Amino acid sequence: MLVIEDHTLFAESLELVLQLEGYAVERMAVPPQRVPAQALVSKALRARASIVLLDLSLGGFGDSTALIRPLAAAGAHVVVVTASTNRAQWGECLYLGARTVLSKGGPLSGILSTVRRITNGFPVLPVAEREAMIDLWREARAEHAAQHERLNLLTHREAVVLGELMFGKTVSDIARESVVSEATVRTQVKAILAKLGVSSQLAAVGLANQAGWRAPQTRLLGTA
Repeated sequence: MLVIEDHTLFAESLELVLQLEGYAVERMAVPPQRVPAQALVSKALRARASIVLLDLSLGGFGDSTALIRPLAAAGAHVVVVTASTNRAQWGECLYLGARTVLSKGGPLSGILSTVRRITNGFPVLPVAEREAMIDLWREARAEHAAQHERLNLLTHREAVVLGELMFGKTVSDIARESVVSEATVRTQVKAILAKLGVSSQLAAVGLANQAGWRAPQTRLLGTA
């Protein structure tokens, strides 16, 4: 059994519970900074664990989804244990090969029960529930792609203006700092809303944030 978890107290509690049940458990140290995913995968594979309990968010390393597919392909039963409640994100983990996803908010006995079922060759997640979560992920991925398509319609200047709105700037602020009229900025904002298919500046900012979009590095370049 291999535990990949950056929260020491949780990892130690999990390790103790599993050891008391007679499982041989190894806990893998997680680097405090981002390193290539392959480095962690190689380290995990050297443990030759049949079951890997993987935290979805590994501190400074970040999102651990890149570890799921190679570990599963190597024959490990990957069980993701996470504080995230995003079911679409859970669906992605299942799509990549995780056997199941468990909430850290649940009792440790739930994790232990899952480990027992895997050890004994029993299913750990109903097929219908698994497919439903994967469908949620697919829908979220499609919406994410659609958001980026709309954001890509923006001209450079419109992208700059949207970036300023995301920084909390008002139309007046943008006009003054760009040395253009408020009417010009309002026209640009109207174009942004039309292209993004939203009805307010707040909705435009929300869409950009949800898509993980970043404004151009150059800000307030006038009306070009």
